[in-house]
Amino acid sequence: MENRQLHFLVAEGEMAQRQALADVLVHLGAGRITQVPDGHTALRHFDDGINPPVDVGIIDLALPGMDGLELIRRLSEARCRAGIIIIGAQSNAVLFSVETMALAYGINLLGTIAKPVPPTRLTELIEGYTAVPLAPPEGVAGRTFTFAEVGRGLQARQFDPYFQPKIELETGQVKGLEMFARWRHPEYGVLGPEAFIQALEDNHRVDFLDWSMIEKSVAACRTLHDQGIPISFSINVDQSTLAHPQFMAQISACLERHRILPDYITFEMTESAVLTTEPHFLERLLRLRMLGFGLAIDDYGTGRSNLQLLARIPFSELKIDRSFVDGASRRPAIGVVLRSCLGLARNLDRRSVAVGVETKQDWDFLQGLGCTYAQGFYIAKPMPVEDFPAWLDDWRHFF
Repeated sequence: MENRQLHFLVAEGEMAQRQALADVLVHLGAGRITQVPDGHTALRHFDDGINPPVDVGIIDLALPGMDGLELIRRLSEARCRAGIIIIGAQSNAVLFSVETMALAYGINLLGTIAKPVPPTRLTELIEGYTAVPLAPPEGVAGRTFTFAEVGRGLQARQFDPYFQPKIELETGQVKGLEMFARWRHPEYGVLGPEAFIQALEDNHRVDFLDWSMIEKSVAACRTLHDQGIPISFSINVDQSTLAHPQFMAQISACLERHRILPDYITFEMTESAVLTTEPHFLERLLRLRMLGFGLAIDDYGTGRSNLQLLARIPFSELKIDRSFVDGASRRPAIGVVLRSCLGLARNLDRRSVAVGVETKQDWDFLQGLGCTYAQGFYIAKPMPVEDFPAWLDDWRHFF
């Protein structure tokens, strides 16, 4: 959306600084600019009844009356969808904590800027604005299902794997596909895990879904290999599935049935599931690696890693959570954490995978940091296996 179509709100207590920010917005071609001197007035202008509604708000932490922290909390309570830029005279460490708080409140945060505000930095953050869509109507994407309903869907083979490409940043080559479970519901269409995973977890039967997705993913791997596309697949599995006594025998039989070597399959587990000292589970991970399977730690950075234990786990890939990837190019504090994660992967001689790459700026930033692989909507959304060959042709022409 162009700046001339956006409504900007500048909430700054100092009149001279408020005008200076407004002047930058005028230079950027802003269509409408509202200036307010305090937090209470700012909150009233974020009200959905204002027409046109505020699209981007620039908020000073030291606002009179209601300071920036309280305003952020109140905006969260009001489910404000505007993009928010926070400015302040505080240190970068404090601003980083403010970012963390705002994101925890669910704010559509574009970033923070230390005063004095550089016009170039403000421009970068505004360019990162995208409108947050309205919540989907209840009964469609917001619907959840009972364990019995999910079970019937699995028995009817309505669940299918969708696949998202994993790209090598240095070369642009497609190096793998990650599986995402989808329910092709006869009434509600294609549904993601938020509609069905809780019912399976509550009843301790995620393995029902896991084995269906493993079987179909390995079959999809064979389908692409037969088409001359010898690509690797990553499959998400629950810790309980992996720990089952018959897992090794069942996965070996599955690969033999579809004539796929273990080298083409990587199992992904969450950070919290993998980081354990339980010897039987560690033995299982070691056996998988020794047979040639890959192991990936997913959602890295969201748990409380014991780095000494992390170094002892035989994983091959470290998948960095999207919260440290999306927007890291324009948010220096998050970029510092991202660099640390990438450095850890390099020092442990593991491949790094950045999840949630949404923009070209994120892609370029990760490329400059030496990240191994990237996934995200900037590259492609998850797709059925039958759509992948045509997508691959388009991608190869692009690169």
